[in-house]
Amino acid sequence: MSLAISSPATADELVPYKIIGDTIPQSLTGTPGDPARGRALVLARTTTCILCHSGPFPEVRFQGDLAPDLKGTGNWWSAGQLRLRLVDASRFNPQTIMPSYYRNNGLVRVGRNFASKPILSATEIEDIVAYLATLQN
Repeated sequence: MSLAISSPATADELVPYKIIGDTIPQSLTGTPGDPARGRALVLARTTTCILCHSGPFPEVRFQGDLAPDLKGTGNWWSAGQLRLRLVDASRFNPQTIMPSYYRNNGLVRVGRNFASKPILSATEIEDIVAYLATLQN
């Protein structure tokens, strides 16, 4: 399966969102994501998910062990909680090594190609949220 990850969005493409407690309850796009595209994004080395996380991916030979296993993620967190973790993981742990995938300010150690830009688009965030929500025991 071929996967084309969109190039980083420009700063003005960030859509506003509201954080309530530990969630972003509303979709960034207004529509549900596509779990199949989300799975492909999680497994793409360019998103870096699989570099740190492991999961129910028998076809992937090398998986990360720096972060929690993604198996059962849909049991542990709601879509809104998953969304906030992807948008800005540093809200949960300021020292996290997980990138804030949908943030463009206050970042450090950012590659030139991503300066002032989110790593993932709103659609990509929603696709990954949709996939992670399917990972239930």
